[in-house]
Amino acid sequence: MAQVGIVMGSDSDMPVMSKAAAFLDEMGISFDMRIISAHREPDVFFEYAKTAEENGFKVIIAGAGMAAHLPGMCAAIFPGPVIGIPMGNAALSGEDALYSIVQMPPGIPVATVAINGGKNAGILAAKILAASDEELAKKLKKFTENMKSEVQAKDARLQEVGYREY
Repeated sequence: MAQVGIVMGSDSDMPVMSKAAAFLDEMGISFDMRIISAHREPDVFFEYAKTAEENGFKVIIAGAGMAAHLPGMCAAIFPGPVIGIPMGNAALSGEDALYSIVQMPPGIPVATVAINGGKNAGILAAKILAASDEELAKKLKKFTENMKSEVQAKDARLQEVGYREY
């Protein structure tokens, strides 16, 4: 049974949403990924959100652009945490989606990551799950240590060759 639901309104969101999926994969977290339009197929969306808990989801990651109703509607129906990813678009660069997702009414929170922040959504979902999973918490600590090592290696190279050679 999948622990995380990943839902997006369009396949054009796949490049961003796949980053969340890739991180969850890396951490060994099961997920179910769907394309469901809250506007074009509301009956399918409502069924998805209403059955998410009984399907085993502990967290939903919802990506949306423009009016960005998908994350907020998931949060209105699903009792667990919802992470919203605002999708960048040509018209307003994703600012419209960001404002729509982050400005939820009291009682219907949506954790919101950066515009096109797919990987951070995956990391946040993992951190939520790690609160009750020691093995996952260890994997996340190792991930953080690896990031630190990567930065230190880059700095060492800079110090060695200088900015002109870097």
